[in-house]
Amino acid sequence: MGHMYFVRHGQSVWNVENKICGATDIPLTETGHKQAMETAKQFVEQNIHADFILYSPLTRAAETARHISELTGIPMRMEERLREQNFGKYESTPRDGAEFHEAKKQFVCRYDGGESMLHLAQRIYNLLDEIKAESEEKTYILVAHNGIARVIQSYFYEMTNEEYANFGVKNCTIVRYDF
Repeated sequence: MGHMYFVRHGQSVWNVENKICGATDIPLTETGHKQAMETAKQFVEQNIHADFILYSPLTRAAETARHISELTGIPMRMEERLREQNFGKYESTPRDGAEFHEAKKQFVCRYDGGESMLHLAQRIYNLLDEIKAESEEKTYILVAHNGIARVIQSYFYEMTNEEYANFGVKNCTIVRYDF
């Protein structure tokens, strides 16, 4: 049975400011760069091997992937489908805002100017189906975002809507998933 790894990007400027990043391209903080380098060391220390690192085109994920690739020697490739969900009018607003919290419960509706949870799930599930088909021959590390982490978790485990909305992965955490 094959497997894959997921890593959420390092701390970003808007993570510190408690703002919704979404598809907005926000850089890592100095702490975020250090977290990415520590994560790379964990891959080496835990003797985790992979064939490719697939990463979101957003800077915070691309830089995290670069740090991991440089230390491990694992080649990296940008994967557009790993771009974070577009939260439309909610991007740059507080993560704990009441209106956003309610909007997150509406899986079918597109965020004003953004993308629905179902559209996000479609593109991530399609990518995961492709990775699963190759998982006997290749192992991937996906470097992306918290919204992507939710969808990946829901691909592997049954979740209620509330569990889905509340699920999160801390910056630079390594999560293994078995197909």
